[in-house]
Amino acid sequence: MSGRLARVASLVVHVGLALTVLGALALLLAGLGSRWDWWDFRTGFVIFRFTLYAGLLVIVVVLIGLVLACLDRTGRTMLLSLVSVVLLVAVAAVPVSHLRGAGRVPPIHDITTDPDDPPRFVAVLPLRRNAPNSADHAGPALAAQQRAGYPDLAPARFAAPPAVVLERARQVARDLGWAVVATAPAEGRLEATDRTRWFGFRDDVVVRVRPDGAGSRVDVRSVSRVGRSDLGTNARRIERFLTALRSALAASR
Repeated sequence: MSGRLARVASLVVHVGLALTVLGALALLLAGLGSRWDWWDFRTGFVIFRFTLYAGLLVIVVVLIGLVLACLDRTGRTMLLSLVSVVLLVAVAAVPVSHLRGAGRVPPIHDITTDPDDPPRFVAVLPLRRNAPNSADHAGPALAAQQRAGYPDLAPARFAAPPAVVLERARQVARDLGWAVVATAPAEGRLEATDRTRWFGFRDDVVVRVRPDGAGSRVDVRSVSRVGRSDLGTNARRIERFLTALRSALAASR
């Protein structure tokens, strides 16, 4: 009986490990395939969703393998079983973190430091011609959602004049890996495109620099081209940019 149990335990553990590895590859390719233009992002979402559902079966198989390995008490089988559990937890952390993130932020994709007078896109509009999401701000309703979800997001003020701030903003945008589309010094405007790490979604950013007394006021707007909710990506992008801009201006004094 112990020999049969050992064979069954080994089989289940190996199947669980194989399924876990396949699930990890599927999750990885769901996003990277979209980023590399192997398929449309909607196909990537289908793969992502299917992997989540299939993951429920994988959990059952891995747990059965763990129980059988404990009963069999074979060192190699138990080690493989523990490896499967650890790998499964690591793989599950990706979709779980996305789902948790979606629940913490409002389901919006247009974020700005000035909801009452958001910076307007000009140069990137041709690039967004076929984008599902509009570049037009949705007005007071959107502003109310943003204020509820991101109450601390606000304009940044600097002692330096607008021309200096705009030039630093251009350098910071490039340092962050953004593709600068246009810089309009006379209008105090910079426009750029950034891509998300996993799916490679293209989000557009406009930076507006205006005189503020003897210094400058900077407002930023970041808008996704696709998707209803950005899972907080645009707000994080704005905060990261303003933090880097503050550091760049402080270092140049």
